Amino acid sequence: MNKIKFLVVAFFFISFASFAQTNEQATKIGYANVEEILSKMPERASMQKELEVYGQKLQEQFATKENEYNTKLQAYQKGASTMDKVVREDKERELVNLEQSIQKFQYDAQMSIREKEQSLIQPVLVKIENAIKEVAKENGYLYILSEQAILEGPESGSINNLVFKKLGVDPSKQPAAAQQAQPQQQPAAAKPATTTPAKKKK
Repeated sequence: MNKIKFLVVAFFFISFASFAQTNEQATKIGYANVEEILSKMPERASMQKELEVYGQKLQEQFATKENEYNTKLQAYQKGASTMDKVVREDKERELVNLEQSIQKFQYDAQMSIREKEQSLIQPVLVKIENAIKEVAKENGYLYILSEQAILEGPESGSINNLVFKKLGVDPSKQPAAAQQAQPQQQPAAAKPATTTPAKKKK
């Protein structure tokens, strides 16, 4: 959830930085918990499912690469003592290249999952942002702040329920599990359990 929190805070900090307008009337300030609103959105379940499927595919590709590496490493370890120098060094180069390929795949997969998550969450955040702006305009709020940035304030200042109503969302009917959902785990960041042996001198 840490990545989602970061995306939410970053998105709305930028979006609402230009929202305030001058007003001769008394300043009316409200606040919204965007993370809570996001967790109750109907799209949340399908978004989470799509991210899990995407992550699982990457995990399977990673497992295939890791199995290939370990299989070739075991074969090398069994036959290294009987290999000619040229053959042995060729096998060692192959293992080094495979290990580097795995490390690159891990990095690329992690970046890809982050980009996928952002592409899924962005349209929903825009939808929430527009609803907040409409609620603020209709109810005379000059500023809408992020609840996460408020240390203390009256409960009456929250516009969450107004935003839910504007979005046509009944938060009580949304599954509680949506709040606890976690993104699909990324391919393991660790190197393969076994490592390429040092080259042997003839």
